Parts: sequence; structure tokens; C-alpha cells
Amino acid sequence: MSGNETPRGPVDSSRVPRYAGPATFARLPRLDEVGRADVAVVGVPFDSGVSYRPGARFGGNAIREASRLLRPYNPAQDASPFALAQVADGGDIAVNPFNIHEAVETIEAAADDLLGTGARLMTLGGDHTIALPLLRSVAKKHGPVALLHFDAHLDTWDTYFGAEYTHGTPFRRAVEEGILDTEALSHVGTRGPLYGKQDLTDDEKLGFGIVTSADVYRRGADEVADQLRQRIGDRPLYISIDIDCLDPAHAPGTGTPEAGGMTSRELLEILRGLASCNLVSADVVEVAPAYDHAEITSVAASHTAYELTTIMSRQIAEARAK
Repeated sequence: MSGNETPRGPVDSSRVPRYAGPATFARLPRLDEVGRADVAVVGVPFDSGVSYRPGARFGGNAIREASRLLRPYNPAQDASPFALAQVADGGDIAVNPFNIHEAVETIEAAADDLLGTGARLMTLGGDHTIALPLLRSVAKKHGPVALLHFDAHLDTWDTYFGAEYTHGTPFRRAVEEGILDTEALSHVGTRGPLYGKQDLTDDEKLGFGIVTSADVYRRGADEVADQLRQRIGDRPLYISIDIDCLDPAHAPGTGTPEAGGMTSRELLEILRGLASCNLVSADVVEVAPAYDHAEITSVAASHTAYELTTIMSRQIAEARAK
């Protein structure tokens, strides 16, 4: 979209009830209806990399359904994201569920195509395996990027049953491949049992800092966001959010839940505190609706994606105004 064009926004809910019509993200137009987008919301229905409960392949569409209730104005960021930039639903990246290596290649190629149009990506998973090909694609455009990884788990293990591509290994692979800026890597919301203390030692050697869920509780969202901003600086930033960073009370519908997590309020407040960071793309993953109750998890994920989309839309509009 050029700076002179008016973005096409969501379906008007005063004319068409929110529960009617196709479920695109936030009831936005499809990408093929607008030609190109500044922010493309895409699904990746893939969960062949999970180590426990499957079902995240259905996460993207569950998030879209829950996003029907989102409205055009975001008061927390004082912005109307869908009026500031063209945001569109790019549909799903169809991948082979029986071949992880092929799926990873397909996701990377599709992300290359979308980023090549000038869009930023708001990706809806899918399991966390998908973060690796997305980061590969983003790094081709921006070079090694800063990473904020919200998750109950480290996801920097080496292999599972000899497999190098799983939802527990993407960020070790990303560091090994040189696509992350190792001066600006952070986990947020980690907690729960590990295989051993060596897990933490290995993670630190890769360059990650850790803000546990207990740290968030004790220090508060504002202080945590300030610490993260200082670590990120003005680097291009990718944010990857496993919904299990939230406590199971706030996100029961996920594959590997851990007690003692963040609240949805804490997550959203931290994200809002990162609005000045150079967010180039993001993902929300590991929503498994079969384990959800009353769309609690999908609603949390849709609001999370909404905050991330708002940040990107504001930055795009500000860049055009210069």
C-alpha cells in the first residue's frame, strides 16, 4: 500500500454482526482482496514437531474465530491499527504434516514471498517449530535480529529422539545458523522443571537472558519491559510468543502447560511497553483449541496478536510520515 491509499479495514460490525461471515483475523480483508499488505496475518497449521499434546495445527483458525470480537481502536496504545496501515489476512501456509524438513522449507519460502512484498508478518501457529523458518526469512531481510521469546520453556534443546527440528529446538538452531543477534536475546515467562541444570548453562552460552514468570510477578510489567527495551536497543526485533507463557488458568488450551505462569494482563502490558522497539515481525504459537475452555486461550492469543499488529502498524505509519 502506498502512503496515499486508505487502508481497507474490518467488516463494519454495526452492519454485519461479529458472529456472521467468514472468520478472517479481526474480520479484516483477505490479502487477495487488497493486493498487498503492510502487515500480513498468516496461519501455519503445523504441529508435527510437538513433544506432548498435539492440536496446535488448529490454533490459527481458533485465534481467527476469537478475533471476531476485536475492535478497530486500541485504547491501550491510542491507535487504530487497521486505519494506520493495511493489515490483511493472508490465509494459511499449507505444509506437509508428514515431513518436518519439507514443512520448514515450505514455511521459509512462503515467508520469503510475503516479506518480499514489503509486508511484516504476524504469524499464527502452529507449534513452535515454525519460528525457525520464519526467523531465517526475516534474517535474510534484516540480518541477525533481536529476539524476545515468551514461553514457559527454553526451546533451546539440541534434539528430541535425534530430531533437530522440533518445537523445543528452534532457537538453538537459529543461534547456530547465525540469524539471531546474540547480544539481544531474552526468554520471558520461563518456569517449571528442566532435565537438569545443564539446560540453563547451555542456554546462557547461546546468549539468552531469562526473565522468569516469578520475575514478572515480583518486579511488574513496566520494569520488565524497561529491562527488555534496554537489551534490545534499536535492533530489528522479532517477538515469538508461545501461549504457554501464560498460566494454565489463562491459557489451558496448549500442548505443554506449566503451572505458575504469567497472567494475560501481564503479557499484554509488557508488549505495550515495547511499542518503541523496531518490531519487524512476530508470531503467536502453540494454541491447541481441543484443550481450551470457552475460548479462553484463543481470546488471549487474539488480543496478543492484536497488540503486536498495533505496534507494527504504528511504526509503519510513523515511518511514512517522516
